[in-house]
Amino acid sequence: MSIDVDVHKEEMTAQKTAIVAKAHARTKTTNPIVILLGILFLAMLLTFVIDSGAFERDGTLVVPGSFEVIEKNRSPAALFALPGDPEAGSARPVGLIGTMMAIPKGLERASGLIFMVLIIGGMFGILTHTGAIDAGLERLLALFKGNMYVLVPGLMVLFSAGSTFLGLASEYLLIIPVMAALAERLGMTRIIGLAIVTVAVKVGYLTSVTNPIPLTIAQPLVGLQIFSGAGVRFAFYLVFLLAGIAFMLAMVRRAGFVRDEVVEFSAERLSLRHTIALGTLVVGVAILVYASNRWQWHHDALSAYYIGLSIALAVASGLRPSETAEAFVFGMKKVLMASILIGVATAVSIVLAEGRVLDTVVHSLTGMIGDGSAVVAAQGMFISQLLLDFLIPSTSGQAAVSMPILGPIGQLSGVPQQTTVMAFLFGNGLTNMITPTSGTLLAYLATARVGWGSWAKFIFPLWLLFSVIAMILLTISVEIGF
Repeated sequence: MSIDVDVHKEEMTAQKTAIVAKAHARTKTTNPIVILLGILFLAMLLTFVIDSGAFERDGTLVVPGSFEVIEKNRSPAALFALPGDPEAGSARPVGLIGTMMAIPKGLERASGLIFMVLIIGGMFGILTHTGAIDAGLERLLALFKGNMYVLVPGLMVLFSAGSTFLGLASEYLLIIPVMAALAERLGMTRIIGLAIVTVAVKVGYLTSVTNPIPLTIAQPLVGLQIFSGAGVRFAFYLVFLLAGIAFMLAMVRRAGFVRDEVVEFSAERLSLRHTIALGTLVVGVAILVYASNRWQWHHDALSAYYIGLSIALAVASGLRPSETAEAFVFGMKKVLMASILIGVATAVSIVLAEGRVLDTVVHSLTGMIGDGSAVVAAQGMFISQLLLDFLIPSTSGQAAVSMPILGPIGQLSGVPQQTTVMAFLFGNGLTNMITPTSGTLLAYLATARVGWGSWAKFIFPLWLLFSVIAMILLTISVEIGF
């Protein structure tokens, strides 16, 4: 009896120590809202410091060589001025009031993504309440005997293939909570589960073998047939994929996972309710992948689908209506911070656009490419895209702004057209791995319940490695005339 009491005391002490350690870690971590607000006020400062300017546009596409500086009043009084439309042919910096107003504007502009994230959180609240996720993970781990050295490569190949061939990204928001729970079940942090999905998706977007989202915009703008050059991009995809898998396996080992340790997992058969619920989820994901690509669903259509899938999961699990609603709201609460994060991130681009400095930044970045060798020009394109993506995290938006300018520069510098597209893909994909202004990344972090600071610290070594690989592959691309 005394032995049991001592063991219980030791367990309680260990739990208290863990709670204190977690609380201490939280106090040392900067809240991501603070980070984004800092970036927002930096954007406001840039509207005062940087000249305003604009390109002429043919629809949404920039006309190369048409950039002109716009007159702007930079007086200190503008910092406290009420927002309003400037006179024709002039610009005005964004003051404090305009910056504050950009936040609700950002929430409104990103409302589609925000509501989708909240609904997905609610849906997983239902699944968690049923116990189907825990039971399914237990069976999966029992099947592979908990061997992450087998699971990680297999899952990353699957997820990256969906991204590089079909352009899947937001569709994986459904998978991230499952992967985070899997990592926790094996005694690792949730960030490992998040990274399995996120690294794989970014690998897919870096090379975009047949990804229609960037290629249908970028390639025609430089005179290329859509999806041309897929063979070389596939070879580059394999290089990034192998590097990403190696990094993740190293992180799994660093997290304390040891293959030789015996971990007991329940081998019991799933209950009928759990089987039906998980089967409904699998079928739902399959329909989602097909339908979203077949009919080009956007946030509103995806959100409607997730609501329908939530109802189907509740019915399949035999939940009562009130029970379902409570579980749904509980799940939404866990991702509520994503609303503000995504809204503030969108507000950054709004401030820069209202201050009319985005085109000036684009003009300056493309000007740094220079008239040197083709290899140097290709590296300059890559670096300019890295920096530009921080301001324009949208893949299609960045392509529409930068490719009409980079195409002629590449031709003058001797950079092959496909290499120009690769420089855009590498720059866009790499920055979106880490930038706090990316709505998709913030949505991933929200559904995994991982802070941006923790993620940036975790992923930065791989970001550096991928950057070096990208520069090497761009050099090879120029040398082989791709």
